[in-house]
Amino acid sequence: MVDVAVMQFAPGQDKPENLRTLTTLVTEAAARGAKVAVAPEYAMFTAPRTDERIVESSESLDGEFVSGLRAIASKVGVHLVAGINEHLPGDDRISNTLVAFGPDGDLAATYRKLHLYDAFGYKESDVIRAGEIVAPETFEVDGLTFGLQTCYDLRFPEVTRRIVDAGADVLLLPAQWVPGPLKEDHWSTLVRARAIENTIYVVAADQSARTGAGASMIVDPMGVILASLGERVGTAVATVCAERIAEVREKNPALALRRFTVAEMSSVLPTRQCRE
Repeated sequence: MVDVAVMQFAPGQDKPENLRTLTTLVTEAAARGAKVAVAPEYAMFTAPRTDERIVESSESLDGEFVSGLRAIASKVGVHLVAGINEHLPGDDRISNTLVAFGPDGDLAATYRKLHLYDAFGYKESDVIRAGEIVAPETFEVDGLTFGLQTCYDLRFPEVTRRIVDAGADVLLLPAQWVPGPLKEDHWSTLVRARAIENTIYVVAADQSARTGAGASMIVDPMGVILASLGERVGTAVATVCAERIAEVREKNPALALRRFTVAEMSSVLPTRQCRE
């Protein structure tokens, strides 16, 4: 069994202040027993619009903010996952990246957002470069395997399925789920759907208002919401365990019964032919 925490707040444009807030939230989560603490997407720096300010805020994986995350994980003694704006040398765009640091201070896993938020009136691809399709990185805590995924990727079920195929028992999902008509309903529906169809836990940490829709939650493999934060800034903690996953998969062996696998689009789509 592992206690996990979602941490919900609204990061701003002051990176040191964001780091101070994270320190407070991680410390609170650890005091409540959490061994894994998940912060939102863009926890490093969030502006009202995804524009050149995001690029100017970016750092390398050994930058000041990221080093601060490493120090928090090491000092508090948790696995810490957070979204950063990663500088890409020689590119005028950045990577929307998740980093996971262990209590030993080592970088346990990274994830670079695959599907960019070019929807609902936004165009993330103007300043963000989509991540390369690579084997999902995971890390282990007390016998459970944790995988990473970001925000808009939630709308693409094959992304989660690849992570599950890589062995993940628990999906850690930082997000800045932008508020809007039906968006909150989409969020809760999709988070629960990814848990149910893959029979895994989903630990979804969203930004709070005004930059996010809130509703951070921890969902079990049957789609039951174990803990949630509503609109509040703070932490929510729940226990994830292998026994529950096994129990659900005995009742609903969907992974064992499936007849399809996930492949990269370029390798499976036929060439379209024009007809006169």
